[in-house]
Amino acid sequence: MLTDILERTAFVIWAQLSGQQELFAPADGGAVNAVLGAAVFLLLASVLIVLWRRIFRHHAHSASVVPAHHAYTPSFHVVLATVASAAGLFFLSIRITGGIVPFRNASDAAVFFGVLGVIGVIAEYFSPRAKHAVFAFTVGTLITFILIGFHRMLFVSGIPQNPYFMALGIVCVVLLWKFLFGPWKPQVKAGVLGTFVLWVALHLLFRDPPEERMTRLLVTGIAFVPAVIWCMLFLKDHMQRLSMVVLMFLSGMLSTAPILFYDSMVRHGAELQFFLFRIVPENFSSTSNAFVTGNLVGITGVRSTLMVTLISFLLVGLIEEVSKFWVMRRSGRQFFASIDDVLQLSIIVAIGFAFAENVLNPTYFMAFVRQFIIYPVTPDWGAFFGNILGRAILTNMVHILSTGVIGYFYGLSLFADSYLADAHRQGRSHILPEALQYVLQLPEKEVFRRESVTIGLLSAIVLHGLFNFLVTLPDLLPGRPQTLGDLFASPAGSPFHHIALLVIPSLFYVVGGFWLLSVLFYQKESMKERGCLVEKDTFVGQDQVLA
Repeated sequence: MLTDILERTAFVIWAQLSGQQELFAPADGGAVNAVLGAAVFLLLASVLIVLWRRIFRHHAHSASVVPAHHAYTPSFHVVLATVASAAGLFFLSIRITGGIVPFRNASDAAVFFGVLGVIGVIAEYFSPRAKHAVFAFTVGTLITFILIGFHRMLFVSGIPQNPYFMALGIVCVVLLWKFLFGPWKPQVKAGVLGTFVLWVALHLLFRDPPEERMTRLLVTGIAFVPAVIWCMLFLKDHMQRLSMVVLMFLSGMLSTAPILFYDSMVRHGAELQFFLFRIVPENFSSTSNAFVTGNLVGITGVRSTLMVTLISFLLVGLIEEVSKFWVMRRSGRQFFASIDDVLQLSIIVAIGFAFAENVLNPTYFMAFVRQFIIYPVTPDWGAFFGNILGRAILTNMVHILSTGVIGYFYGLSLFADSYLADAHRQGRSHILPEALQYVLQLPEKEVFRRESVTIGLLSAIVLHGLFNFLVTLPDLLPGRPQTLGDLFASPAGSPFHHIALLVIPSLFYVVGGFWLLSVLFYQKESMKERGCLVEKDTFVGQDQVLA
């Protein structure tokens, strides 16, 4: 089995590099092809290890500042790396990715990356910091091309029919995705993520039919306005560094990618074989239905439908909130200085997620533009702005509230040492950590951290899933009531007929959400500056151990 995988992998890589469309494996020469596959793997692994070490060594910390009056000349290695990067990106753009970028032919790509290489070299002669911009653009472009190349290979070619190659491709995608959020300073990391978003946006835009491109651009501009307003609203009392705000907004946008990738696996019927076990991605409705029918007794009819819908939305909330929490933690952990920082920047992640969701989901802003502006003979601007404002306010607030709750509790776990010390000085106690420390001798700090993260995630999942369930509830009930009067069968003249059912969750999440976030923001422990976390390895000599 391993021989077959190495053999097929070698030919897949060769077919991609040579531009061939047919992926094949010869019937004979298995041993030779296995050695070839192993050699290719070792070569690629060695290159990636070298690149990884160099990237971490030179860009994990801030660049040294060169005084303005001193002449600056970039080193030969910097110039050579810039030229080599431009050549390598050109090669990737015309070979591995199959023309994903908006270039008509190879000569356009050559001119584009050649000009960028020259601009990069010139910029490096004028500023010592330009090499970080070149680095960010190069890494972002490289990861984008490879990830989109993997997407084409997994979902366009015949690879999904082979569960072993599908599993290998998913593992590679996960590793590259983690590498995208590398341990660089905020400016470099924001540049890498911004380059990734730029190329993906161009890829999606040029993949659309020409008549759809203007609609997509219009929707992007419309969705960006409420996103900026929300950011300004939550940053007005405590300004953050612009690089951190941009970084967390881009991270929030990218937190939609795992959900879209999983949806692609479900739609293409992909199966993953990991030798010891097999994974078949299923949609959330099927999973919820199987759970209800297989494990819950006595639930039928309307109650079964309600239960399936609720569980489906909780699963959706689980995936979305975990994805936002992961990018928030991966992007900003080493830059947070207070619980207030974590809370604010987690909200920026939520706003970025909502912005990307409004642009990418065809049933949101795209549907509003088509339904009320493009298709009607006379545009219905009232209905258009009503739907836009409703979604921009209500659903954005749901993301902000749920992810903000995660941010607050994650901030508590992040600064557990300082927070617990303050609590002990003030005579406040935490029952579960102290009880487990007393009974099982578990460290109070570690228990408190896990307790805080668990409470934050569960609260966010429930808040998110419950909102989706409440706004869908009227369409699931018999008779599809739209007002309180319809729900309680009130007389025709009852004032309850003027109160829409959607008003209840709207008031709870908008008004109640603002109140809850204000309470979390203005607590003393949230506003206290606690300093950034510093992680370092400590090596203990043998003589110290013996002593």
